[in-house]
Amino acid sequence: MTYRNRKRLALAVLVLGLPAYIVAAVTVVGLFERPPHWLELGIYVGLGVLWAIPLRRVFLGVGKPDPEAEGGRGGDG
Repeated sequence: MTYRNRKRLALAVLVLGLPAYIVAAVTVVGLFERPPHWLELGIYVGLGVLWAIPLRRVFLGVGKPDPEAEGGRGGDG
């Protein structure tokens, strides 16, 4: 996957996928009787980490300059 496509996919995941995942997680947890606050916090923290594990490769290196670009950023000086 090229750097540009990975950057676009990462943006789409953050703007579209993450809010959808949050709504789904809250909906699923809301289907059951409300657990104690410490357990509910643990569930949300676990779900907050869980979404990133399969998408780790998408976000890897997105914040760095494009390695395929000629000359990098800016110029000399």
